[in-house]
Amino acid sequence: MAIFTGAGVAIVTPFNEDESINYDRLDELIDFHCKNGTDSIIICGTTGESATMTEEEHLECVKFAIERANGRIPVIAGTGSNCTRTAVDMSREAAEYGADGLLVVTPYYNKATQAGLIAHYTAVAKEAKAPIIMYSVASRTGCNIEPATVAALVRDVENIVGVKEASGNISQVAKIMALTDGKIDLYSGNDDQIVPILSLGGKGVISVLSNVAPKETHDMCARFFEGDLKGSMQLQIKAIPLVEQLFCEVNPIPVKKAMQLMGMDCGRLRMPLTELTKAHEEALAGAMKEFGIRLV
Repeated sequence: MAIFTGAGVAIVTPFNEDESINYDRLDELIDFHCKNGTDSIIICGTTGESATMTEEEHLECVKFAIERANGRIPVIAGTGSNCTRTAVDMSREAAEYGADGLLVVTPYYNKATQAGLIAHYTAVAKEAKAPIIMYSVASRTGCNIEPATVAALVRDVENIVGVKEASGNISQVAKIMALTDGKIDLYSGNDDQIVPILSLGGKGVISVLSNVAPKETHDMCARFFEGDLKGSMQLQIKAIPLVEQLFCEVNPIPVKKAMQLMGMDCGRLRMPLTELTKAHEEALAGAMKEFGIRLV
């Protein structure tokens, strides 16, 4: 059984003015998603600015999310690192806290060969007793998980169960499904490709869009699974202009601004991320209004 089916939110991390984690606001966000159709919370991913967190902050945030969600919806912890030892340690601890799954990104900067990826993911899976979703996002990490590598890991390592595919390459996604005979939990990592990936047998999406439109993103998946393909497609097409604006600058710069515009201020960004430019803010606000999101 998949960790979740539908729309999981790659949740932002709220910060106070001193850049400490704002746990009161994070608690509100978790409750907001539990009440508005989100199917899973993915904590401390790229959208959560995990790259700027200390290991202590990272694990405290994971533990907090698990405790506050309290079984209402699954919590998946981002525990990847470009250091295998660090990924092993964080994954093991998150699993001990009770994470329903782990999202483990490919090693970045130092990268890895395909053999290195197999060794890396196998080492993490051996130590962390929780289902693992690999995260393939070469645009950020410079390291692609080839379809044959995905298939080998899912076949040979029991608790490696899925992949978040953010390559943007639908042909690569199709090949993954072919090589695994569809026996993999496939999630879209791109909000503009949710329906196309569902059509290839995907289980859902790990979504930035869900931060500001949780019900609509959930409904896009739910309608597809219910057989309302036209309704699902219409929601996907309607969302495209907003998705484009949510990625007009590097994620999560725009989505944090979008949440502020909705009255859900999640504080400042940690450097080296900087505030959204005024021109992009105006375009983002326009796309949000057009989508039907009420601004304050």
